[in-house]
Amino acid sequence: MQYDIITIFPELLSSYYQESIIGRALEKKKIKINYHNLRNFTNDKHRSVDDTPYGGGPGMILKAEPIIKAIESIKKKKNFKVILLDPKGKLYNQKLAGKFSKLNQIIFINGYYEGIDARVDKFVDEKISLGSFVLSNSELAVAMIIDSTARLIKGVLGNAESLKIESFTDNFKEYPQYTRPEIFKFKRKKYKVPAVLISGNHAEIEKWRKRKSGSL
Repeated sequence: MQYDIITIFPELLSSYYQESIIGRALEKKKIKINYHNLRNFTNDKHRSVDDTPYGGGPGMILKAEPIIKAIESIKKKKNFKVILLDPKGKLYNQKLAGKFSKLNQIIFINGYYEGIDARVDKFVDEKISLGSFVLSNSELAVAMIIDSTARLIKGVLGNAESLKIESFTDNFKEYPQYTRPEIFKFKRKKYKVPAVLISGNHAEIEKWRKRKSGSL
């Protein structure tokens, strides 16, 4: 999978992508992440990426031309999507993560300021929102989508079996998990592992887990 991020802050989250699962996926060449500075696709000497909105109003709007030029220069794969992070977009979920993980390339358009020139819409395949809240920029949202899709790519996770029982897969929600010690004390209170989990009765354990995950 190739991820291409159109941004005006190309170094903002680069350290995040070098760590943990994403970092290992990059090392194993299961994924590739490219940063594209939007200012490199401008024509004026000030490398301006935004301007005031027609019709008046507060704030600045990202220009259409540099974004469209960036998209057209980045498109390399046959099976790809251009995704715009937009608060009014489709709400992102695990089902979409699975769908996106099967692509060969995702091109992300980051939003800033008061929005993006609406003419960019003609070059966008999906508008995605992570929820009904506002961020200063969409870099974090892009990182979350990359993380959630990359881990579904074959060979990225060491234990592929764990993907089958992860939260939200086929509407499955993770059951509570416990580990040693069986009992610990804190401020005169005892905190115990549920008895069923140490009973050795695997049928009852399975039933308990299904009940706790809401699938029973």
